[in-house]
Amino acid sequence: MKTQETLRYLEDRWDEDFARKLDAPELLRYRSNLLGSDLRITNFGGGNTSSKVEESDPLDGRKCTVLWIKGSGGDIGSIQRNGFATLYLDKLHALRNRYRGVQFEDEIVEMYPLCAFGHNTVAASIDTPLHGFLPFEHIDHLHPDWGIALAAAANGDVKMREFNRLFGHQLVWLPWQRPGFELAMMLRDAVEANPGCDGVVLGGHGLFTWGSTQRECYLNTITIIDQLGQFMVDHIERSGSDLFGGKRHSVLPNHRELALDIFPFVRGRICDRQRMIGHFSELPEILQFVNSADGPKLAHLGTSCPDHFIRTKIRPLFVPWEPSGNLSGLREQINLALNRYREEYRQYYQSFAKTDSPAMRDPSPTVVLIPGIGMFSFGKTKIEARVTGEFYTNAVHVMEGATALRDGDTPKALPQAGPAASTEAFTVHSNYVALPPSEAFRIEYWQLEEAKIRRQPPEKELSRRIAFVVGGGNGVGRETALLAAQRGAHLVVADLDLEAAKTTSVEAQKIAGKEFVSAASIDIRDRESIRNALREVLGAYGGLDIIVNTAAIFPSSPDGQISDSQWGLTLDINVTANHRLLEESARILREQGLDASVVLTSSANAVVPKQGSEAYDVSKAAVNHLVREFAISLAPKVRVNGISPATVVKGSTMFPRKRVVASLNKYKIPHDSSASDEQLRTLLAEFYAQRTLTHQPIDPQDCACAILFLAGPQSRCTTGHLIPVDGGLTEAFLR
Repeated sequence: MKTQETLRYLEDRWDEDFARKLDAPELLRYRSNLLGSDLRITNFGGGNTSSKVEESDPLDGRKCTVLWIKGSGGDIGSIQRNGFATLYLDKLHALRNRYRGVQFEDEIVEMYPLCAFGHNTVAASIDTPLHGFLPFEHIDHLHPDWGIALAAAANGDVKMREFNRLFGHQLVWLPWQRPGFELAMMLRDAVEANPGCDGVVLGGHGLFTWGSTQRECYLNTITIIDQLGQFMVDHIERSGSDLFGGKRHSVLPNHRELALDIFPFVRGRICDRQRMIGHFSELPEILQFVNSADGPKLAHLGTSCPDHFIRTKIRPLFVPWEPSGNLSGLREQINLALNRYREEYRQYYQSFAKTDSPAMRDPSPTVVLIPGIGMFSFGKTKIEARVTGEFYTNAVHVMEGATALRDGDTPKALPQAGPAASTEAFTVHSNYVALPPSEAFRIEYWQLEEAKIRRQPPEKELSRRIAFVVGGGNGVGRETALLAAQRGAHLVVADLDLEAAKTTSVEAQKIAGKEFVSAASIDIRDRESIRNALREVLGAYGGLDIIVNTAAIFPSSPDGQISDSQWGLTLDINVTANHRLLEESARILREQGLDASVVLTSSANAVVPKQGSEAYDVSKAAVNHLVREFAISLAPKVRVNGISPATVVKGSTMFPRKRVVASLNKYKIPHDSSASDEQLRTLLAEFYAQRTLTHQPIDPQDCACAILFLAGPQSRCTTGHLIPVDGGLTEAFLR
């Protein structure tokens, strides 16, 4: 067995001082996390790791061998001890007596729970028998791009033997077979037939490596993968400018700006059946691929590794556009290409679906490639959208390596061909072998994959929605942002005070996750600032579904007199800025073409005249009518509503200490001048509450709940209206 050679690309991250303190399962977790920490070793959520551990049976105390293996749907980079399934190895081996052949292999999966050791309820992976029937204590099954490139090459078996000679290995080749019990039997037989082999290349799939200790397994794995990298990079460098058939287009100098311009249009067309979150990639390898001569053909062939196309679907949408600096003709080409894509997908489903197949899923692509610009990827969350893009980047690396390995004509008999699919079932272009559509369907619409989807937790009320909360740094805006995060929204918190917006975003990230929330600076008095903030929303998530504005000012002066400049500023921020914000946002919403909602913040003062607050009251009365005006102009796709709260003292930047003290003095409310700001605000809020029917102070969270009711799906038939959040203020009753 080969041990570590000089690593050219990967790192040996093993810490022996740390490792020696761990028991066997923790060593497996440690090894797994190290391997999963580098995407060159395996993709997110891909591959599997296992160890066979001697344990005491909890029933009779006898010693038994237990297979510890990554549970179904887990990720080795982040897996913890409780993410592994544990099975009695002898019971797993006994399943061979129940195996009725490849046509019935799925029924074996139902028996894995009967092999569970102890109280473990983690669902066993479909790879479980592949690890269980190999005679090695520690096994890694990974999907490194360099390894899959070899596995997806038309001359892969020939190049594998060349690799073995160069690096002193004894890798064995297996033809394509869907993961499962049949592949486990093939894998076991191949190892038995080749004593001394140190790894297996699964045609069109991935790589198996192993070791007698955790450390040896880790070293063997990273060494073989690194050497595959050396082998592959040498071939790629020799290919030079001929990769992917050479360059057809150039990257547009303003491609990033064009990507943001077209992003909402792409999202709107892709997501008109099911809303998704977007991600944009401009990695050099992606730009090289989308601008290459062979890019369209290779993309249409689809991916090879099962882990890839489960997320990227059978193929991406490649838009046949002649790059132009002004997007000329791109929208039309996207529409035409998308219609073709959906029709091809329907035909694909109808060609291979059986009576017991799951219903056809959304026929829209999850990856969109545009020459001159880059790649857009989509998922139900930002994480899934990003990972989908990463998977297609993996696929590009695989196609790059496989095409670089080309050496003469395509062989008449492909090494990937075997019992599952003949040579004629595979399609080859420039030495790259794609998985046959029939085999792709058997995985994409596998009942086991369907079961994995059903195990996912239910989505939240605002899942797949992108919310833009202006004034989110404090008060009502902050509470709205936090509540939106709790309800599953992807969120950009914007505020004139960027540090306050960042503070709120950090709080929201603790609720929803880091990639769900970001912060932006905005000055709603300035159109350019609004445009820049909206560009940040597009760059983060690709579109816009919910717009909330809670930013406003209340003018005051020591003598109670409001100057002309204060009057103008109040109307500018409280009224005109709302107009600017919605006018700029409307361009994105129209491009996107999806249902969306806007919620503005008015006030009970809009209908209750008071002495000394004329500027504020008039501005809020104007907001009320602005809600109605925009409800008409943005219909039917965009709903526009507002809330009318009574005075919200808690957390409001409109109530600095001086104003609170002045109000307490005005209403002759006894107070301690040394009391904290919050104590003084509470006194004032309780005084205001006594004017209402409910005697309840208006909390920012009360407003946030009303805002998100109007913004969310529960009020889908409400537009042009304002909801009072005033505790029952009789003077503000609707009339």
